[in-house]
Amino acid sequence: MMSNEERVAFAELSARKTFTSAARTLTETHLVMFTMLTGDWSPIHSDELFAAATPIRRRMFHGTFGIALAIAMAAEALKLQEPVVAALGISDWAFKVPLFIGDTVRAEVNIKAKRVTSDGKRGIVEREVRLLKSDNTVAQQGFAALMVRLLAS
Repeated sequence: MMSNEERVAFAELSARKTFTSAARTLTETHLVMFTMLTGDWSPIHSDELFAAATPIRRRMFHGTFGIALAIAMAAEALKLQEPVVAALGISDWAFKVPLFIGDTVRAEVNIKAKRVTSDGKRGIVEREVRLLKSDNTVAQQGFAALMVRLLAS
């Protein structure tokens, strides 16, 4: 694992290298702001009394909140020297356990592969991203590729 302050060059990346973000505790504000942003006021996210009557007995975050958070935290964990020019997609995303107010989470990024594009001007980084709770339970995970502009040497 590397310090979050270090910038990593595309050339230095190799399969199986792992990078970890700082932890963040999820708050009521996170839940309310995401609900407002998306307009998804489903009672499992916004109604304490409704949620208390469900098997999980409390409100939970939207699944898509976890995706957005994991991808943002992955960018924090793996700071590349080269500028990122595009997200290429998210695949095989799995929701393992719910996220709740008070959970502390971090992102773990595992490099799966990298390659240079045919014109030699860009690089593709294939990452597995896992959103982990403080007890190391995987809350969400999937694959997210990105493209960087390679700098002239």
